[in-house]
Amino acid sequence: MSVALVEHTGPWTPDDVEALPDLGDHGRFEVYEGGVLVVSPAPGVAHQRASYWLHQHLARAASAAGADVDVLEAVNVTLPGGKLLVPDIVVVAAEAANQATTRLSHEDVLAVVEIVSPSTQAIDRAIKPGMYAAAAIPTYWRVELDPPKIVVSSLSRGRYVTRSTLIAGTTGRITRPFTLEVDPAQMIRRTT
Repeated sequence: MSVALVEHTGPWTPDDVEALPDLGDHGRFEVYEGGVLVVSPAPGVAHQRASYWLHQHLARAASAAGADVDVLEAVNVTLPGGKLLVPDIVVVAAEAANQATTRLSHEDVLAVVEIVSPSTQAIDRAIKPGMYAAAAIPTYWRVELDPPKIVVSSLSRGRYVTRSTLIAGTTGRITRPFTLEVDPAQMIRRTT
């Protein structure tokens, strides 16, 4: 089933997306190559638990490192060519976050985290890494929920290279963008 959001002709832009009415459904609206609008449903419970957990751990690691950054969830990030993505988590220069209103520039983003959901598997595993790499975002984390694991990649010659993979049940060390030790099994457990 498809539902028309608004009358629209031609390629979508970040401005078009930000002008859409808020339907209150927490759907994510992104603009891909050629102005294609991609709409994803609101994330599920395990996804949101992982997002909250990772956000907290990344923020603590950034603070411990003395980094002048903000760790934010689900914010608009513009990419070259009129693209707009909504990463699950971004690590961004604090000054840029302080000046931003509705979107951040890829130039200020140090790392992005995408949590793979059933509706976004192909996008998070294949399409978005290429888009983030083309925008020269230094670090990309792909988080799988079933079974829990974290794949940490960094940019090398215009593409991401896997630097570490952490598997549930084992505490591992991540060094990009900050050093932290985590067991991916913890991310989907209920927080109290």
